[in-house]
Amino acid sequence: MDGAQLIDDGFPATRLFNQGYSYTYDDVIFLPHYIDFPTDAVSLSTKLSRRVALAIPCVSSPMDTVTESSMATAMASLGVSIRFSFVRRRVLLRSLHFRYRVREPEVEIFRFCDKEARVSEYMTKSSITPPTSYSFEDVAGYLAKDYSEFVPLARDNGEGVGEIVNLVTSEDVERIKGFPKLGLSSLAPEGSFLVGAAVGTRESDKERLEHLVKARINVVVLDSSQGNSIYQIEMIKHVKNKYPELDVIGGNVVTAYQAQNLIQTGVDGLRVGMGSGSICTTQEVCAVGRGQATAVYKVASIAAASSVPVIADGGISNSGHIVKALTLGASTVMMGSFLAGSNEAPGIYEYQGGRRVKKYRGMGSLEAMTKGSDSRYLGDTAKLKIAQGVVGAVADKGSVLKFIPYTMQAVKQGFQDLGASSLQSANDLLQSGVLRLEVRTGAAQVEGGIHGLVSYEKKSF
Repeated sequence: MDGAQLIDDGFPATRLFNQGYSYTYDDVIFLPHYIDFPTDAVSLSTKLSRRVALAIPCVSSPMDTVTESSMATAMASLGVSIRFSFVRRRVLLRSLHFRYRVREPEVEIFRFCDKEARVSEYMTKSSITPPTSYSFEDVAGYLAKDYSEFVPLARDNGEGVGEIVNLVTSEDVERIKGFPKLGLSSLAPEGSFLVGAAVGTRESDKERLEHLVKARINVVVLDSSQGNSIYQIEMIKHVKNKYPELDVIGGNVVTAYQAQNLIQTGVDGLRVGMGSGSICTTQEVCAVGRGQATAVYKVASIAAASSVPVIADGGISNSGHIVKALTLGASTVMMGSFLAGSNEAPGIYEYQGGRRVKKYRGMGSLEAMTKGSDSRYLGDTAKLKIAQGVVGAVADKGSVLKFIPYTMQAVKQGFQDLGASSLQSANDLLQSGVLRLEVRTGAAQVEGGIHGLVSYEKKSF
């Protein structure tokens, strides 16, 4: 193989990304390398920030139509999360009826009782209340042993009293058993799911952060479309001074200069992307931004010198994009539209043109701005609101517990073709010039996709 590496074919990344062009993921393609290991030998473990490790390199975007508790819980059980393996249910008793609310999708069931009857007459008792620390297998065993329809999970409230915080049904168990297994969940040292939260850079966000720290978050993301600002730099200093044990992720950035400013201020991770999301119009409206492939490579190159992990945020439409982002230097990818439309995404399903869809909106859309997201674009004090995003819809994808494992398997196969058995190995091959790239013409991109068919059905798994 040593002789083969001397053959001049393709372009090293240092040459390709220094020609004055802004490349997207689809613009570039890697040339295959040498395989000497099986797909199962590929490790996708990585770091989200300096001290937060993940089992797989994906996180869900902190967008209100992507990540709430259901998405965060599911992603954490797969090995990733940026908020907080069962869907948490809230049971409320109100007068003479009770309300059962589930966000998967959101369903509300009301059972009305006889006005003269006691609520207890309509309740089902459970003889066991396992702790929340029990694994899926433990809970499934309890349900099978007692032939129960459900089991409540409890935790000690600190006063020696058990508090019911979750409810698992036999339907949950059967559903999850049908999902492919991916590996270990991403856990904090005490055994709980890792959880992150996003905050802004306003003074009021300091109070929000205080509450989040009390709730024991593991990492905080400073949520801004343009992170190289005095507002974010001051917030980074505040976080590092008041909560030195808390990792803080800065951004968004797309240039080495932006990244260097935040690294010098003390960030533990960088979020990369500006105008690359499917619902983002920043590049069109404001004439600033960068192609995501170029942005990831440039920022990752300077961040690596300070051992600061990089999150590639936006532009992910398929497993190939994930392979490209990670090989170009990202430690993780942050996904919005890729996860929107899933069972775990917030919102309810609707039908448009015969297709089952869920709403997906940019945080820069006017609709989101009316809910307070304008501070993310430094426009919460402006009299005129200028949209940098749109409201759209995404097709039903099913559960992330099913399609993320298949996506990660596809990523492993991509890494195998590159001759890289880990994220670090892929990046080392790229930086050394062994791994080569080329730019694809428009015709090459068409040829690399599905073409020349009258009709087809596309299934990834």
